[in-house]
This record gives sequence, structure tokens and C-alpha cells, in this order.
Amino acid sequence: MRYHFHEGLNAAETAHRICTVYGPDALKERVVRKWFARFRAENFSVKDAKRSGRPHTVDTDEIITLVDANSHLTVEEIRKYVNVSHGSVVKHLRDAGYVSRADVWVPHELSDRNLQQRLDACDLLLKKNEEHPFLKKMITGDEKWIVYNNVKRRRSWGPKNSRSQTTAKAGFHPKKMMLCIWWDIKGVVYYELLPENQTINAAKYCEQLDRLREAVAKKRPELANRRGVTFHHDNARPHTSLRTREKLLEFSWDVLPHPPYSPDLAPSDYLFRSLQNSLDGKNFPNPDAMKIHLERFFAEKPKTFWEKGILDLPNRWAKVITQKGAYII
Repeated sequence: MRYHFHEGLNAAETAHRICTVYGPDALKERVVRKWFARFRAENFSVKDAKRSGRPHTVDTDEIITLVDANSHLTVEEIRKYVNVSHGSVVKHLRDAGYVSRADVWVPHELSDRNLQQRLDACDLLLKKNEEHPFLKKMITGDEKWIVYNNVKRRRSWGPKNSRSQTTAKAGFHPKKMMLCIWWDIKGVVYYELLPENQTINAAKYCEQLDRLREAVAKKRPELANRRGVTFHHDNARPHTSLRTREKLLEFSWDVLPHPPYSPDLAPSDYLFRSLQNSLDGKNFPNPDAMKIHLERFFAEKPKTFWEKGILDLPNRWAKVITQKGAYII
């Protein structure tokens, strides 16, 4: 364009010449006019002008929360929700260790060693359950962030030239509370909502385990007195600390293995997906309102819901073996 400008051609002639060489859709005349106006002002720079205002940033936790709630989200859907560029979403996901497989985001690019660890764990769990069935005495636990403002955007019909309806979105650092829950084939054994934006460490987790044991003695006396607890949690750092391992050894609970980078093998993945569906579109003014929703959600789940979450585990383990360790999608 600059060459043709110095030749003295106008915008229409320049657009025609460029499109003759590079194709009919290579350049629009209005774009050439815009650049010619800059050239006439002695501005021959091709760099974007600096913009005023604060650059848009996004909290990685917000993106991961979205993906954890629905791993089938596309980058474009995430981008529209958090209002950043496509490249920023991809960078945040990759920096967090997430990769895309068959349009589903998974938390890690599994190495050969990871695949073998998943195969070994699933094989061990299948054989253990065949020899000494443990599913009916198994208690599993996990954590999940719950935000106060759960935005759910919906498409709507309207006149052709009408403006789209607007929906307020959560801030970049949304208020949230961590749900810590332990459950079994009969339902919830014990749960806690931590104070706003507070997470767990090994010391706090061990305190929770003491309260869980009290709940087991009260709600599942047959496990506390005779059959014993088969316990499952993932390998998050507070779960695998020396202090935690010593605490579980003190309880004499049989702790099941959980391979690294395997949220798809955590029973609570099943529970949390259903819970997130119930949260979509809900806004909680305070922690009490959030707790009321959780209590209602747990109470309304039929016995078959909890049974399926536990009894379906052998099928998931077998599927991992069939898929040679790959993620269950």
C-alpha cells in the first residue's frame, strides 16, 4: 500500500491492484483509505498505537474453575466468558498443565510413566475388589470451589435488529468457598465449607479427618466397629503429606491408591458434575444460602445416585486398562 501511495494511486486503484495479485478478498477499499489517511499525516508506522487504560487480565483460577466444571468447553466459549483473547485462554490452560484431547480438556499430557501408573493402579484396584470386595465400605473425599455468583449464559430469541440481552459476569477474582466432602454408597458422611477463599493444608486436613472419624462412628457404626473403612482420596499435597499418612495409619484405615494426574478416576468427579449443574445460574448472598442449597442438593439425591457413583468404579478402572491408561472421556 505504501508503494502505491507514493506512486500517486488512489485507494480504489490500490485495492484493485492488490486484489488482482492476491485474490478478490485480500483487501477492502475502506482499509486502504484508512491507511492512506495515516500516510497523508506522515504516519508510516505499521505498529498498533498504544491504548489507554489498564490492560485486561484474568485469574487462572477462574479459567480452571470453568474447565473443571465442564471439560467439554471450547477455547472460544471460555474466551467469551472471561473476556480475554483466544491466545490468553490457551496460555493460561497450558501454563496450568492442561492439554486438549478430542475437544476435552484434561489436566496433564500423560507420559509413558503416567500411563503405566494408571494401568497399575486400576489393575490393582480391580483385583483387590474381586478378592476382597470393598466398595460397600469405601469412603471417598475431595474438595471443590463453589463461587457465590454462578453465571449461566443462555441464548435468546429476539427481533433481527434488536440488541442482545446482557448478563453480568463474576469478577476476575470471584468470592468463593471450598467444599470439602466425604461420601459413600449411602450418601454424605461429612462435609465442611471453609471460610471464604480459604484452602486446606496438611494440618487442617488432619483436623478434618478427626471430625470425619467422629462422623463415621455416628453415621456408619458398622464400619467403625466391625468392617473397617476403606478410604480413598486423590494425591493432592495435603492428602499425601507425612502428617496425613501418619494420621490414617493411626486410624487403621485401608487407603486405596490413586495415580497422579487422574481426576477422571476420582469418584467425586461424578458427584461434582451433578453438583455444578445444580449451581449454574445460582447466586448466593451469603454462606448460609450456599449451605442451604448444598443441604437440599444432597437430600434430594436418591439412593441410586450414590450407589452408581461407587458401584460404577470397576467399570471405569476396566476402561482405563482397555484404553492402555488414557483418560476416560
